[in-house]
Amino acid sequence: MLLTSLLFHFSVYAEENLPTVAEAQQFINDVEKELLRLWIEESRAAWIQNTYITHDTEEISSQAAEATLRFVSEKVKEAQRFQPLQLSEELSRKFTMLKMSLNMPAPSDAAKRKELTKLALSLESRYAKGEYCPEKGKCLDLNALTKIMAESRDDEELKNVWQGWSQIARPMKSEYARFVELGNEGAHEFGFENLADLWYSRYDMPTKDFEKEVERLWSQVKPLYDDLHCFVRARLVDHYGAEKVSPTGLIPAHLLGNMWAQEWDNIYPLLMDQNEKKNGFDLTNILEKNKFEAKKMVEQAESFFVSLGLQKLPSTFWERSMLTKPQDRDVVCHASAWDVDTQDDVRIKMCMEVTGEDFVTVHHELGHLYYDLAYKKQSPLFMGGAHDGFHEGLGDTIALSMTPAYYKRIGLIEKEPPQDLSPLLHKALEKIAFLPFGFLVDQWRRDVFSGKVTLKDYNTHWWKLREKYQGITPPVARMPEDFDPGAKYHIPGNTPYTRYFLAAILQFQFHRALCEKAGYKGPLHNCSIYRNKEAGKRLTKMMKMGMQQPWPDALEALTGKREMDATAIIDYFAPLQTWLKEQNTGKQCGW
Repeated sequence: MLLTSLLFHFSVYAEENLPTVAEAQQFINDVEKELLRLWIEESRAAWIQNTYITHDTEEISSQAAEATLRFVSEKVKEAQRFQPLQLSEELSRKFTMLKMSLNMPAPSDAAKRKELTKLALSLESRYAKGEYCPEKGKCLDLNALTKIMAESRDDEELKNVWQGWSQIARPMKSEYARFVELGNEGAHEFGFENLADLWYSRYDMPTKDFEKEVERLWSQVKPLYDDLHCFVRARLVDHYGAEKVSPTGLIPAHLLGNMWAQEWDNIYPLLMDQNEKKNGFDLTNILEKNKFEAKKMVEQAESFFVSLGLQKLPSTFWERSMLTKPQDRDVVCHASAWDVDTQDDVRIKMCMEVTGEDFVTVHHELGHLYYDLAYKKQSPLFMGGAHDGFHEGLGDTIALSMTPAYYKRIGLIEKEPPQDLSPLLHKALEKIAFLPFGFLVDQWRRDVFSGKVTLKDYNTHWWKLREKYQGITPPVARMPEDFDPGAKYHIPGNTPYTRYFLAAILQFQFHRALCEKAGYKGPLHNCSIYRNKEAGKRLTKMMKMGMQQPWPDALEALTGKREMDATAIIDYFAPLQTWLKEQNTGKQCGW
């Protein structure tokens, strides 16, 4: 009887002390108000640090980042008291978004939190300041090295440049391991097994289900990648000889025209003989002939979005963006889009060159900004893409409409080249070649975050995955102290990478749906939605949703489907895949 009485009184006490739904709502309102202030302060500090790298700007940025980390960490822990409540779907989603708002959650210990923010800045700064010095007094930054990788066909020069850049990551290795250790500790305090579990939980499905979903998408596109790999390898053998490129094995990573062998479009001229490429065109050359410079490239990209019925960019965009590399200071050159105040202060940061690649990149970055501007009326915790692949894919969707017909309409070319497969192959060397790299980066990081791969095996595992999925090999022997993942910005920059793989899938799915909405009939690769307001309305409807609803709802709003689907890629490249299979007849494909 006494025990029953005690239990009854405890139950009454617990119910009396249970917070109310109204208190939960007020808690989130207060959090969003303060979070917005902190985000703006952090963005301003980070912008200065990215565009003027000094010890002082790094310190200021570190302090702002630490303040946000501290606030979110504290509020996530406080929010646990509301877990027993039955909340509305919207309020419950806001609590979930709060929990997942950090890529690198900090431990509650103040010293560890400060250490984490300093490590984050140190890693990013090491990357930004990286140089290869082939001789005394002559040092090359990443922009210069990228140009060599794109243009040189000298095996030894490419090998030296590749090795020179990879060396910049060696000093990061132990710092990165500690960075992961602290981040995992923070993720665990948030209720996740590790950082990978936190990152993958953002996709509105259990982590294991999401991993299977990504594997499913990769399996849809792998046959097309294998056909492309087989063709490219054979042409490289023709150029460099079987002693440098195995006719049946892995492709040396330095011969593919890109520092990370993630896109191969720069070696297009090498792969095609004069007869095959006679109908293609060189976008870089066209831009130069038309006297394009950085601002004009951005204006042209803006005009595409405006042609869909979207507004012009705010005047402050032109006043505050960094379009080219300053000559007087260190900056982070990696292209990025910035929504500084979550309203109208949007900017891009690039070290632009007049190249076809940067012209496409500008469209990609503006895609981020137009997405930001579309959902600016959402509450702070719903300001974001339906998932991060949506954000990354949006600008690339626009770029798929940059067809010869589009270039003719805007006066860059006088007439469209005769229909052939040259432009399609060029695009496959960019888009299809990227897919396994986009897939494997976070496969590596998942295994590191989970502890499956430890410090001593970081590099070995990296190349195991690159060989398995990309079919490439390092051009020189790798040593235990090497840290080749760190030579890719997104590793020291702690930017999740699966988003780029998903974006590579979604952009074609978006493109097919928008072309259908525009009433287009014909081969998918010839479609351009330029000047089609109906397509623009469909796109805007999806963008305005932000993160308010699960991503399948946003996908359905744009495409009518609730599942990510790579068949649009197969449709887009169908004529090319038929041709590749013909070219590969009699060859031993695979590796």
